[in-house]
Amino acid sequence: MDKLKRTTVASALRDWESIGIGNSINLKGWVRTRRGNKNVTFIALNDGSIIHNIQIVANPADFNEEMFRLITTGSCISVIGELVESPGQGQAVELIAREIEVYGSADPETYPLQKKGHSLEFLREIAHLRPRTNTFGAVLRIRHAMSFAIHKYFNDNGFYYLHTPIITGSDAEGAGAMFRVTTLDPVNPPLTETGEVDYSHDFFGKATNLTVSGQLEGELGAMALSKIYTFGPTFRAENSNTPRHLAEFWMIEPEVAFYDIHDNMDLAEDFLKYLVNYALEHCMDDLEFLNKMYDHELIDRLRFATENDFKRLTYTEAVEILMTSGQKFVYKVDWGTDLQSEHERYLVEKHFKRPVILTDYPSTIKAFYMKQNEDGKTVRAMDVLFPRIGEIIGGSQREENYQKLVNRCREVEIPEKDIWWYLDTRKYGTAPHAGFGLGFERLILFITGMANIRDVIPFPRTPQNAEF
Repeated sequence: MDKLKRTTVASALRDWESIGIGNSINLKGWVRTRRGNKNVTFIALNDGSIIHNIQIVANPADFNEEMFRLITTGSCISVIGELVESPGQGQAVELIAREIEVYGSADPETYPLQKKGHSLEFLREIAHLRPRTNTFGAVLRIRHAMSFAIHKYFNDNGFYYLHTPIITGSDAEGAGAMFRVTTLDPVNPPLTETGEVDYSHDFFGKATNLTVSGQLEGELGAMALSKIYTFGPTFRAENSNTPRHLAEFWMIEPEVAFYDIHDNMDLAEDFLKYLVNYALEHCMDDLEFLNKMYDHELIDRLRFATENDFKRLTYTEAVEILMTSGQKFVYKVDWGTDLQSEHERYLVEKHFKRPVILTDYPSTIKAFYMKQNEDGKTVRAMDVLFPRIGEIIGGSQREENYQKLVNRCREVEIPEKDIWWYLDTRKYGTAPHAGFGLGFERLILFITGMANIRDVIPFPRTPQNAEF
């Protein structure tokens, strides 16, 4: 085969005028479909660079018959040919094949993606192959674009990317079951005199886990660099099989010194609008596909999130609205209980018809580190609520007063010896500060319109599932 630098399918379809009709190019990718007769064969080729396929036109008589038979759905090929204007509708150009090389065949009898229309449940069972489908190609390209946009936003706004530990001795906010990290013998671990596992013999000399959040360490960085953000994997060991939970997921957590709760809300709103606008500007081909195939209201809902100012009100005001709404909810609404997704969506989708930020939650349902209000009952927490998703961001102004924080730790029985380093930041040069957490997969759910969180991460980690 001639030596010719590869052109991506995206470039061939988008930049064909600059490439030039009649010029030779080399395309490489995977065969989506093949059809035709003894005189002409049409091959739909895709390389993952774009949702669209490019049509390859080949005359079977020009190629080795044995090699040509290997060109089936799923096979990987390299094609050199002439870029020409397409006489068919729906495509500007196609490629007249001159040379074809088969890199890898795919047996039509066993290739799992031989037919179209597989269910998402089935595709989860073949996560190693599902990126080749239009759906997951679109989701993964959008996931990449959002990752890039997150870093770009924070970099352009003077934030520093802080790498917080994945292995930690802290459980952040007592958020639930954690994955233990240990080198001790699981069958015969060393024991203390009271019969408990003696972690002083472990690798780190103490009990350690996979992190549930980078927030506490992020606060340490903010107390020196002023504006930081984390973006990394986090882990929860709850035995949950809902469409909204994963055991391994990614979190974005900015922390900013000298911010109060109002600054924090401004940042969250600006950040979310930036990300959604970025998707609308840079991912429209993929969004249009998902809008057509899965969620006909997707693009309208994305624009809804960017074109409306977020409504801000207190938790207490929200509870009053819900209790007097006349709406029948599955879960009862009472002051002092956490709002459920149905309550949050009612506020966004029916009552205000815009994204909502709730503030000043009861201290009893929020984490120990949130700044206490003067009423003695509420804290300066904030949750951002989006249509269909409910809570998409959770955050707060942090308690910067040393004694108040110590008292709160004692209230909720968090041993001071376990977070002495966190308390130290309130002893030495304390400052007002605030931050929030955005679950990356929850963001991708909103951007893509997918219904199950397992379909917006390449290889989902859930109970009884770590195959790939």
